[in-house]
Amino acid sequence: MEYILIFISAIFVNNIVLSQFLGICPFLGVSKKVDTALGMGGAVAFVMTLATIVTFLVQKYILEPMGLQYLQTLAFILVIASLVQMVEIILKKVSPTLYQALGIFLPLITTNCAVLGVAILVIQKDFNLLEAVVYAFSTAIGFALALTVFAGLREQLSLVKVPKGMGGMAIVLVTAGLLSLAFLGFSGVDGGLKILFGLD
Repeated sequence: MEYILIFISAIFVNNIVLSQFLGICPFLGVSKKVDTALGMGGAVAFVMTLATIVTFLVQKYILEPMGLQYLQTLAFILVIASLVQMVEIILKKVSPTLYQALGIFLPLITTNCAVLGVAILVIQKDFNLLEAVVYAFSTAIGFALALTVFAGLREQLSLVKVPKGMGGMAIVLVTAGLLSLAFLGFSGVDGGLKILFGLD
């Protein structure tokens, strides 16, 4: 039941983009078309889950035993950048079709602060490895959901006549704010589920 709570909370209640404001750059930059948003969401889900596993192991088996916790951010950035490069090389050789589908998004993920944010949050929340994987994967699903919904809204906005003063990035930011308010409606759901299942 704890894993279901982590799953629901990460997707809806504490959405990485709309509640914690991490990963805003790809959220605004790659959300013009739904198919592009889905591609980015899939790539982020893969890399975020893999990066969380590796950074968790680096933290628990290298940094903590050696008393090097102060190098956490630097170590995690290096691990994520190396991992993305390694995944890119492997995909290019093993599955060229998947590489072509994700190829454009993989370099963008290296600079996506949501991946680093999740890796650090997992350590701060003191999750075990399984909880960390569930949290990372569900956070990535929440990211993909927000990105896809926002891309759908932007596609609809392109069909509507927007007032001249609200054109361009202004209407995009207003739409993002309204989407964030819509997700705010989920706040309290995880608390209600904890009470319902007696986990509080």
